[in-house]
Order: sequence, then structure tokens, then C-alpha cells
Amino acid sequence: MSLGHGRPYLAIPGPSVMPDRVLNAMHRAAPNIYEGGLIDMVDTLYPDLRTVAQTSGNVAIYIGNGHAAWEAALVNVFSRGDKALALATGRFGHGWSEAAQGLGIKVELLDFGRQKGVDANRLEAALRADRQHEIKAVLSTQTDTASSIRTDIAELRRVLDACGHPALLMVDCIASLGCDRFEMDHWGVDVMIAASQKGLMTPPGLSFVWFNERAMEHHESAGLVTPYWNWKPRVSGESFYQKFDGTAPTHHLFGLREALNMLVHEEGIKAAWARHAALARAVWVAVECWGQGGPVYLNIADPGLRSHAVTSIGLGSPDAARLRRWLEETAGVTLGIGLGMETEADPKSQNWLRIAHMGHVNAHMVLGLLGAIEAAMQALSIPHGQGAISAAARIIAKASQEP
Repeated sequence: MSLGHGRPYLAIPGPSVMPDRVLNAMHRAAPNIYEGGLIDMVDTLYPDLRTVAQTSGNVAIYIGNGHAAWEAALVNVFSRGDKALALATGRFGHGWSEAAQGLGIKVELLDFGRQKGVDANRLEAALRADRQHEIKAVLSTQTDTASSIRTDIAELRRVLDACGHPALLMVDCIASLGCDRFEMDHWGVDVMIAASQKGLMTPPGLSFVWFNERAMEHHESAGLVTPYWNWKPRVSGESFYQKFDGTAPTHHLFGLREALNMLVHEEGIKAAWARHAALARAVWVAVECWGQGGPVYLNIADPGLRSHAVTSIGLGSPDAARLRRWLEETAGVTLGIGLGMETEADPKSQNWLRIAHMGHVNAHMVLGLLGAIEAAMQALSIPHGQGAISAAARIIAKASQEP
């Protein structure tokens, strides 16, 4: 018997849960793309996108996924043969590095593994060794979606400044924007990228690049920039057509407008950060309780390095695949697969799963999700400790009493 009939819960780290309001905003006839309401509405998106990123700088919108944002950011500041320093704390740090290499950019990669954060001393040593300042930019993820490590971006800027190095600081916030605290201007970030399908609660298909005047100066001599990826006409072009280098992604823009209404104007970005932090803590304490009596553990031991958007969990055996299958077929809950956590003993990441708690997620969704996971472990005879749901409920109760 399946108990999964009803509204399914897609708890994977993107695409995240889509609010009905966003979907309803998209459910409309094709609009006039030459004048009128659509153009007026799109003009209102940019101030709110700046608020989400906490910047007064520029933001360009592209039709594409997160990989498109990687490329858009790179080609606007690099020329073939330029050098980048890439920081990897999981699969997606490697991914951005590979995208840069594919464009002809020379990449020095600092790999910090999948369970620890960026080592500031190693970063400083690499920057100080670059006496000729050949490194044009430092590339980092804020949250690596695979490992769930959250990087201290302000610390990266501190190291750059301490070394007196002029490299741009470029940050991938695809998994974290709207979920984890991010302050672009205050933290000294020059370029930041994101996509629509995670914390921004809009279906996949939009990507964004935020950039400041330092990045624009690099853009003026960038040899890789192409007409489509060129961010300059997207932010300063005289016509609506130039903002998208062609037909606008009309229905995604209507959905994004509604998502930003919810995130910026109703909840508020700082309140959204606090909500995500509380829900993440509820997940962490539940996993820690399960781990007291079984092979269940959080990938990241240090809470200060954990993402508030996604949690990577190890089961120490291929039970992760069984558990995910049971949840989807019997309880109507879909968890994320293990990604980028391959080892010689586990070449397909079968011992890992990921729980997303990003975007349109609230207390009862997370508590219900944790309850379903515990039911799955009972049904599959996976050893686990007790008290997880009560502990998570206490976290939620305490958070509700905070100002």
C-alpha cells in the first residue's frame, strides 16, 4: 500500500517547491513584448533583485540555468589565457573551474575536500605567491549544493585585502541566495551569480549576474565577451529587447515578480534568512539524534560551515537509495541524491542523500519531512537513534519565540 497519494513534496536542492502564487502568476496568455504592462513590470524586478543580493550595483537577467550564469560571469571579465584561482569545497566548485577551463582560462584550483571549508592560510599563500598579480579573479561558491559546505565569503575578501591583491571576488550563490545571509556590497563581492529555481522559488530557466563597477572596468577589456552574454546592454541598453538580447522569458518574469513580492515585500530578506536558519537547525538536530543509534551522520561536523539551504547526509551504506525510494513511493516525499560524494567504496554516491530546506518551505513541511524519514527508517529496519522529531520540534518552538 502506498501512503503517497496527495500533494507530493519535492525536497531536492533545486528545483525547489514552487509556490502556487508563482505558478498562478505564470498561468496567463502571452503578453505584448513591445510596450505596456510587461515592460513596466520588468522594471520593478531590478530593485528587488538588488535587495536580495544586498547591493546597489548592476544585475543582468539571462535565459538559462546556473551553468549559464557561470559562463556569463566568466566571459564578461576574462580573456583567453587569463588566470583564475578557483576554490572548491565540493562538486560545484570544480564545475565552475571546469567551465572556466573550457573557455580557455588558466585555472589554479585549491581543493579543500568535501567536509571542510576554505583554509584561509592556503588561500593567502596562493595569493602572496602570485607576485605579478596574474590571478584576475578568485572563484568561490557560497554553498556547494553537493557537499552542503557554506563558505565565509567575508573572510575571502579579508584575505584578498590583507594580501593587497587586486583580483576580483566572484561568488556562486546559486544554492544559497535568499536562504543564507549574503551581503554583496558589505562583503566586497565584485561579481555574484544565481539562478531562479532554488531560493528564488521560480521554475528553472532564469539566471542572474550581479556586478559592481570594478567588474565593469574588467569588462571593458574582456576578450571572451560575446554579443549574447554581454552584460552591458542588458543593464544599460535603451530598448527592452536589449535587456534579453531578443524575446524576453515572459512567463518566468511574471513568476519571478510574484516570488519577489513574497520574499522581499512580504517576508523580508532578513526574515527569510532567519527562517532558513531555524529550519536548517531542526534538520541538523534530527540527523544528530538518528546518528546516536545508527550509521546516520551529517557530512559537515562544524555547524558554522553548514548551509541553511541544503543538508548532505551519509548513511554509511547503500541504504540511502532504499530510503529515498521508499519515501518517494510510499510517502510522497522526494529527497536529493548524493552528488559529488563518490569514494572508491561508493563510486556512485549510493550512501548519501540530500535534504533541501530552501525557498518556499515552512515548519510543518520540515517536521513532516523528518517524520516521514523516521518512518522510512523504521519500515526498512535502518538502525537509528530516538527522539529526533521531538528535538526538531523544540528547535522550531524556540525559534518561534525569538524576536
